[in-house]
Amino acid sequence: MNYFMGNSLWRLVSQSDTVSKAVLIILLLLSIVCWTIFLFKIIVLHLKCKQLAQAHHELESVRTVDQLLIVASKQHGTIAGYYLSRIMVFLKILLESRTDHMQKGILQESEWDVLQRQIAQALDIVMSYEESYVSWLSTSAAVAPLLGLFGTIWGLVHAFMSISELQTADIATVAPGIAEALITTLAGLMLAIPALVMFNIVQRYLRTMEDHLHYIEDHVTFVLQKMVQDTK
Repeated sequence: MNYFMGNSLWRLVSQSDTVSKAVLIILLLLSIVCWTIFLFKIIVLHLKCKQLAQAHHELESVRTVDQLLIVASKQHGTIAGYYLSRIMVFLKILLESRTDHMQKGILQESEWDVLQRQIAQALDIVMSYEESYVSWLSTSAAVAPLLGLFGTIWGLVHAFMSISELQTADIATVAPGIAEALITTLAGLMLAIPALVMFNIVQRYLRTMEDHLHYIEDHVTFVLQKMVQDTK
């Protein structure tokens, strides 16, 4: 009988022992998790990359803090608007917490250093949030083949024990047991290969997003640096 035609593949699964079935169930659940994360991330990251590209384009002509505020207002509700708003809010807090003898609206050197750290921290917070759950893809790609191999070895042990009990090693006796054992390796590879591809695609979107955020950071720094230069 050909074990790989019709519903024979399902028959192999149903005839597997408890451990092999447990491995297959774990691989199935991991596959569902990976596809869910991938589809969600790819849709969200594609939208956010478009938002950042638009903000990138609008910031090219910005030269003053007032213009930065206008862009942040236009980008309200987007990731670019959130990032710019965090920077503007902290800048406002810095300026409002100053003593009366300091020149209003102009940053001191020490304040500028604090602001730069806050800008970098805001970028890290955004990227950390966007990278959440992505590790599931890389972990699944690494673990799935090992789980499949574990299931295969377990199945082979039982297959050889059956051969020993039956006192025969002809192909008709050996083939079904080996086929049942190898089904977990097949399942592991069917999860690992797509998961690795998914991880690389998501990483490409994340790197694109990070590039846009770094441009925004650099341009905001350029505009705000003028406030420091005015004090010299």
